[in-house]
Amino acid sequence: MYKMIAIDIDDTLVNDENQVTEGTKQALRDALAKDVVVTLATGRMYASANNIASQLGLNVPLITYQGALVKTALGGEVLYERYLPQTAARAIFAYCKENELHLQTYINDQLYVRESNDKAVAYGKLSKIPFIVEPEFDALADTPSFKLLIIDDPDKLDRVAQELRELLGTQVHITKSKPHFLEIMHPEGTKGHALAHLAGHFGLELEQVIAVGDSYNDRELLETAGLGVAMANAVDPLKAIADYVTLSNNEDGVKHVVDKFILQTV
Repeated sequence: MYKMIAIDIDDTLVNDENQVTEGTKQALRDALAKDVVVTLATGRMYASANNIASQLGLNVPLITYQGALVKTALGGEVLYERYLPQTAARAIFAYCKENELHLQTYINDQLYVRESNDKAVAYGKLSKIPFIVEPEFDALADTPSFKLLIIDDPDKLDRVAQELRELLGTQVHITKSKPHFLEIMHPEGTKGHALAHLAGHFGLELEQVIAVGDSYNDRELLETAGLGVAMANAVDPLKAIADYVTLSNNEDGVKHVVDKFILQTV
């Protein structure tokens, strides 16, 4: 019997209009009524994830920053945290400045950018979180951060990822949450590491956990859970490792998972 479900937000829980449908909300309420732990596992910052959690009535720890921070929704208690290594952060800041890349950093759950541009504005609209333009942006490399995010064209980011992996090796974990979002965390700041910790917090075996996602950054999440589910709109590499492929985010794919594996109504 599954006792926990961890759900990615973008292109998984929310549809293309960035909304959680009423059908999905009701399915999650029904799961909660059966004492199933429902949580979010997202690359978003904690404040953004908590906005959605509050809409869903979730009072549980949330997996945020790709897994670098697990924090309770109401009390704000930190259960798990992994900051980027400082030497790696400095190298990434220097690399992005040299290559004129748009870099974002997250400090004390606030979003900082070097300048206001189309990339920063679009990201702020997506996450519903304001950004702060910091004139002394380079100095932030020395301030502890859970995640760095580079936004650019997908093909360009593939080259950037390769160069950063060669530069930093095992100091960091590099992944994509969207084709144009390259995200960099501590090597233990993955959704998989966070999920394992959170399952232990609730006294659950990983076999009792379902994970649902759609993108490259969900790989560790699906690999860690007892049942790893990819959305129909997921990237092909994630579908290849999934135990099950559900409907798309525009077809209540998360609701289908809850109905089938938790409520057992389909």
